Amino acid sequence: MNQSIDITGNVIKAGGRKNAQAQVQLIPGSGNSILINGKSADTYFQQNAVYLQCIYTIYEMVTEKKYDAIITVEGGGLSAQAQAIRLALCKAFSTLFPNLRPYFKERKFLTRDARMKERRKYGLKKARKAPQFSKR
Repeated sequence: MNQSIDITGNVIKAGGRKNAQAQVQLIPGSGNSILINGKSADTYFQQNAVYLQCIYTIYEMVTEKKYDAIITVEGGGLSAQAQAIRLALCKAFSTLFPNLRPYFKERKFLTRDARMKERRKYGLKKARKAPQFSKR
């Protein structure tokens, strides 16, 4: 048995994107429940189809496999949080069902996007935005 799967069949995995960090716990159950910070996914992502699609493509496998998902996410914006949740869900499913790993790898769902916000440089207003140049 894999070390990240406990005796009751629960799996806990983490994912990240920019400053968003997500932790997904898959619990054997009805397959109908996905809670994000104690709220349903529709409520948490404010019915936004783009964010929900990011998660529900993976969650279809949750309902097939009869697992409920309890997700804790913090930091970043909703888009980064949705991508962090997708990464954590894919990691959890590839742990439970190793035959899904090639499917996720092919779609690059198991790769953390390492791009971060560029730091602000002194003398500039933002990372690259300079004050207006005056010739005279």
